[in-house]
Amino acid sequence: MRGGSHPEELMQYAAELGYQAIALADHNTLAGIVRAHVAAKKAGVRFIPACCLNLVDGFSLLAYPTNKDAYSRLSALLTVGNLRTEKGKCELYKKDVYEHAAGMKFIIIPPASLNEWFDFEEDFKNAVREYSDRLGRHVYQGAICSYQGDDAKKLFRLNQLAERYQVPMVAINDVHYHDRDRRELQDILTCVREKKTIHNAGYLLCQNAERYMKPAKEKWRLFRQYPEAIRRTGQIADACTFSLDELQYVYPEELTTEGHTPQQELIRLTWKGAAEQFGNDIPEKIRETINMELDFIERRNYASYFLTVYDFVCFARSRDILCQGRGSAANSVVCYCLGITSVNPSKFKVLFARFMSDARNEPPDIDVDFEHERREEVMQYIYSK
Repeated sequence: MRGGSHPEELMQYAAELGYQAIALADHNTLAGIVRAHVAAKKAGVRFIPACCLNLVDGFSLLAYPTNKDAYSRLSALLTVGNLRTEKGKCELYKKDVYEHAAGMKFIIIPPASLNEWFDFEEDFKNAVREYSDRLGRHVYQGAICSYQGDDAKKLFRLNQLAERYQVPMVAINDVHYHDRDRRELQDILTCVREKKTIHNAGYLLCQNAERYMKPAKEKWRLFRQYPEAIRRTGQIADACTFSLDELQYVYPEELTTEGHTPQQELIRLTWKGAAEQFGNDIPEKIRETINMELDFIERRNYASYFLTVYDFVCFARSRDILCQGRGSAANSVVCYCLGITSVNPSKFKVLFARFMSDARNEPPDIDVDFEHERREEVMQYIYSK
């Protein structure tokens, strides 16, 4: 309820402005990054996942993971904050950030106006010193031109601190919407969030329409006295090589036996199940279908997925918990041989393409129903595994 533009609009507008890379940093959440990632790929802009960390005991930090491990730590950090408080809120402290900081770049968000600067000047100086001590060369000071009449003084003071504590100044934009025309919509969102009307919202509303995404030329003009603040944005962007495309499903490692690979284990279990279902004389058509499915599963690297489902189905049946695979998975002979589904392919015509095909670049859906009074046991087994 703070931004007047959707992630897709921000990415598209960035492309129109000629941006090479752009980061999106929601407050204490990564909620918008998947939509932004997909839109950025379509628009031809490199997307950098990020987060604005609003801390209980310190000045806010923009966090940019540079690699997959750092993204994992950022996710874990937000989980820590979410578990501390009620749903919809996140409670984070500086100590939490320090424990999860490896591999991330940080930008300190300064006081918004000169009045706030005078109120918090000593606190901000102490924060810059502390963040510098704990985060080292990976922390910067954010500089924002907000057109409130005091931008030149704020930039001068930030530059003084940068030289004193060796925490470089970097230009940021505090974007709330992609185009100036969205200022009115953003005001309405502010009123909804704060339970006010336009007539009594007062200083809760932004003073002007300058929180839009600015062209590069305008940014260079605003920071003409501090051009290095602009150049450092490129340095941070170059350091952030992580992309959401790197993320893949991670399955339990304890799914195989006797040193088998997941595919070898799946082949062993499938033919073992086929012998139990059809006897030693497996129909030739069934053999051909099994081989075809196993080849497809190997080609798409889905063996661990099938073994994972097989694992929790076996757990349920070992505890006499009623379960049954259903839906499109009933078109798979492998699923039948593993005991996940019960549709006998020798008695009914199955269509494997309904379940998996080369047209789908994602694991198939294997839906399994469990008796409702005991399904929590299965869920707890999966969590513990």
